[in-house]
Amino acid sequence: MIADVTIKKKSSKKTRKQPNSNKKTALGSKTKVAAKPKKDSSTEKSVVKYDPLQRYLNEISQYNLLTRDEEKELGARVQEHGDSEAAYRLVTSNLRLVVKIALEFQRVWMQNLLDLIQEGNIGLMQAVRKFDPYKNVKFSYYASFWIKAYILKFIMDNWRLVKIGTTQGQRKLFFKLKKEKQRLIDEGFDPKPKLLSEKLGVSEREIVDMDQRLNGWDVSLDAPLKEDSDTERIEFLSTETASIEDNVAKKQMEFLLHTKIAEFRKKITKRELEIFDQRIFSDSPVTLQEIGDRYGISRERVRQVEKSVVKKMREFFKKEIPDFDVYAYTHSSET
Repeated sequence: MIADVTIKKKSSKKTRKQPNSNKKTALGSKTKVAAKPKKDSSTEKSVVKYDPLQRYLNEISQYNLLTRDEEKELGARVQEHGDSEAAYRLVTSNLRLVVKIALEFQRVWMQNLLDLIQEGNIGLMQAVRKFDPYKNVKFSYYASFWIKAYILKFIMDNWRLVKIGTTQGQRKLFFKLKKEKQRLIDEGFDPKPKLLSEKLGVSEREIVDMDQRLNGWDVSLDAPLKEDSDTERIEFLSTETASIEDNVAKKQMEFLLHTKIAEFRKKITKRELEIFDQRIFSDSPVTLQEIGDRYGISRERVRQVEKSVVKKMREFFKKEIPDFDVYAYTHSSET
């Protein structure tokens, strides 16, 4: 630690002679000398790790609990006048209730407890908005249902990457299925889906689905097959449906073909056009004999003209459409 120390002139009192005190410096009578660093009292104190949960618990402990009459009075002020101050008191006085309920769910969540507390506080605020003070129900009892509902929904939505429960029945099964299965096993029963559905009041299909979801875990399709492999799981998945890119490309090619067909029709003779329309591009083509009788030619000649028209059309498409060969091959393999 460097400090500026002022060197005083020699006084009449006896003082210890300073070495080189008569020499002038660039700073005049002031010069920099090394001073002993002072002990920092903060370094002597032990470092305490910051605990946001403990700090939160300390903060909410300052709010007093409400009596039954106070709950009714505050609830009436919220419902009748939208009193924000009354709503604030109802919320803050029940923050400890949220923590108590969140701790019950923590055994399942096994992650940050503050996440559950945060969701429970949202449920508490919803309870304040919905609370009817004129019904003979204690506010904390009523609020606990909203707190549990919001915490449960949060757990269900974030338990895995893919949601394992969206309906009311699935949310009910999330916590009760394993517990009920173990209870039946302890009593000597085989926990089949039919028996479980009767006990829990849900369908057998929901029992089977939830059991599979709880016993399986999410697998990323982008994850490698092995730790030392660059091959991803998605590369081994096959699908019978065409991709979006293939569908778009197919529609674009079909639109281009229709445009070029209209141009090709203008380049052939009237007889070739009739054969083209009634034989090649017709859903119910007429016979070779019918066209031959109409033009006074043989069936074989009509067949030769038809073959010639098809050849001309292919050559025209190859010239006008660069990727026609690829499209024709793909289309023929699909059909």
